[in-house]
Amino acid sequence: MIDIKFLRENPDIVKQNIKNKFQDEKLPLVDEVIELDAKIRKIKGNVESNRALRNKLSQEIGQFMRNKEVEEANKKKEEVNKINALIEAYDLELANLESELKHRMMIIPNIIDKSVPIGKNDSENVERQRFLEPTNYDFEVPYHLDIIEKLGGIDLDSARRVAGNGFYYLIGNIARLHSAVLAYARDFMINKGFTYVIPPYMIRSNVVDGVMSFAEMDQMMYKIEGEDLYLIGTSEHSMIGKFIGQILDKSNLPYTYTSYSPCFRKEKGAHGLEERGIYRIHQFEKQEMIVVCEPEDSMKWFEKMYNYTVELFVSMGIPCRTLECCSGDLADLKVKSIDVEAYSPRQKKYFEVGSCSNLGDAQARRLGIRIKGEKGNYFAHTLNNTVVAPPRMLIALLENHLHADGSVDIPEVLWPYMGGTKKLEPVK
Repeated sequence: MIDIKFLRENPDIVKQNIKNKFQDEKLPLVDEVIELDAKIRKIKGNVESNRALRNKLSQEIGQFMRNKEVEEANKKKEEVNKINALIEAYDLELANLESELKHRMMIIPNIIDKSVPIGKNDSENVERQRFLEPTNYDFEVPYHLDIIEKLGGIDLDSARRVAGNGFYYLIGNIARLHSAVLAYARDFMINKGFTYVIPPYMIRSNVVDGVMSFAEMDQMMYKIEGEDLYLIGTSEHSMIGKFIGQILDKSNLPYTYTSYSPCFRKEKGAHGLEERGIYRIHQFEKQEMIVVCEPEDSMKWFEKMYNYTVELFVSMGIPCRTLECCSGDLADLKVKSIDVEAYSPRQKKYFEVGSCSNLGDAQARRLGIRIKGEKGNYFAHTLNNTVVAPPRMLIALLENHLHADGSVDIPEVLWPYMGGTKKLEPVK
């Protein structure tokens, strides 16, 4: 959410930012916010002047009562009662106007960083850098479900009967590999100085409103019927919510966490063959990284964070690249975002396996996360990044370490987490 003072003083910058994100339908919101803000400030002025008048009258009543001028005192009391009724009406109007203002402010997209490339959608994202040479085979790489089934590692039919489409049973060594990747990612981030956390898997609606836009919430979140609770789509949601309403001590910054959680997503819309199987699912597990820091440090952390993900994938021998998200592909709260994509030998192209985002003070402003400063409190900056999400990441690992006979080499860094197993063999 943008600072109302910034919007009030720079409406043209806010409007240009909306145009840069190709959301012209939101342009009228800027003028609506300015109009509402002016009404609110005028009413607040009226409230203050009436309160000052009430205080003056109260003093006069006290003087009349001391002088035993009861009739005059009662007249002043009637005036005070009228002022109280007027202030009450003003307060009610203020509450309605401030609610309208907040609703519009939460729809207006955050100001993107100047370095973000301008583009309409993800087809205009810009490649930054590639790591490791793409894996090329002299045999046809099977569909990822066929690879896993040959290894005896998945049961989708039973999952459909139990929960429907978009769910799975991982079995045997594939299930173990899934857990090994998570454990390795956890230890990898702990060795980078991050604190390991297991957060709540459900959050209240006020936290949902604080961490994401309305559009994202509708597309992602599962609501618990009859409860003010939502299943998290990523541990970022509850990890940033951890700081709601807090005033942070500068000496404790930055907060650097790596959090594990299951994730639950609606995943609306139709998707092609390659995005079925275990690529786009309703339930998965993920290791995340979260940073809450000083505003001037957020871009330095942003660069560190996505490079940690690259380092992790390279350590497992998986070719990958970084892709800068263009303006039209950025979610409304984001200032800047980099996707990490792994190479798929089957598709002969890269696909997303993680995303690193700097949200500036947008989440902190919504959730009231401030830093205690010498000249007053100010909003923190928040960042999040996928360390690894194994179901999708398994596709990259299996494809990039596959042999023609269907066996798969396990990267050396995962051997300790696999009980020394170095290779997965097809089951009969």
